[in-house]
Amino acid sequence: MRPTYSLLLALAVATSTTASAADLKFEHVMNIGARGSAPGQFQYIEDFAFSKEGHLLVTDASHAYVQVFAKDTGKLLSRFGGKGDDDTNFDKPEGIAVDSEGNIFVADYTTGFIKKFDPAYQHVLTFSGYGSDPGQTMKSEFMDIRDGKLYVPDIGNNRVNVFALDGKPLFDFGGPGSEPGKLNTPEAAKFSGTGNLYVSDLKNDRIQVFDAAGKFLFGFGKSGSGPGELKAPAGIAFDRDDNVYVAEIGNDRVQVFDKSGKHLTMWGRKGAADGEFGNLHGIIVDRESGFVYVADTANNRVQVFRPVPGETVGKSPNR
Repeated sequence: MRPTYSLLLALAVATSTTASAADLKFEHVMNIGARGSAPGQFQYIEDFAFSKEGHLLVTDASHAYVQVFAKDTGKLLSRFGGKGDDDTNFDKPEGIAVDSEGNIFVADYTTGFIKKFDPAYQHVLTFSGYGSDPGQTMKSEFMDIRDGKLYVPDIGNNRVNVFALDGKPLFDFGGPGSEPGKLNTPEAAKFSGTGNLYVSDLKNDRIQVFDAAGKFLFGFGKSGSGPGELKAPAGIAFDRDDNVYVAEIGNDRVQVFDKSGKHLTMWGRKGAADGEFGNLHGIIVDRESGFVYVADTANNRVQVFRPVPGETVGKSPNR
């Protein structure tokens, strides 16, 4: 009899304090969702966040909903948004982040609006808008919150925009280019536990790291398909040890690095079977259990993996 997901989650929590990503392979646990527009189904998964209650929030750009799932069972709990022109609606929601009070921020790719909802999914505020002026966004992507500030990667302007949580624009950094600190299609901007901002510089095939003021610190990765190389990196996430998980669109895999950019392990390949991917986007790690949730966008599902202690560093179950 196969162990239940809840039992696996409990086991992972029990062992997560003694294992690091360098010691682990990752095992498929379950899938959430399928293609369609009904509740609990997907048409184009983008990114994730955890609610204050610990539920998994998933943005779907095509049918314009944020869907809410129990992270341990994959059961649909709620959804909000949907296509429309009201403040409660979206056109193409992509980035999502949750503040310390449980408020949910959703970035709309095509309108430039960023919408704030309370923990009960009620609309509170709409700010920003489509454009290149300070405080505007153009094709915003996977964002994060740190110390009362919202950091929004903006691929239309090749920059990261920073807002106060009341919507006031504060500053931006980056700009188009390939030199250190410059960006070409910044897909995700996510904070490590120590407060550094890791940005997936998608068309430069690298990860760049900044401090919270936007100062460039270092980068890692180069174009390729070998261990430590990148091809169109998209989603970024961190485990409890601040290891960096990167979902690669171009290589159809997840890579794990330590916080300085040293390659640790990887898994996945192109396909539709469990553990295979197509057009990966967002990724998130439950820091308590180590469970990894991956946006397998082409296959219209969220794949869930658990860390398993072993001696398979740098290998994948599918390689």
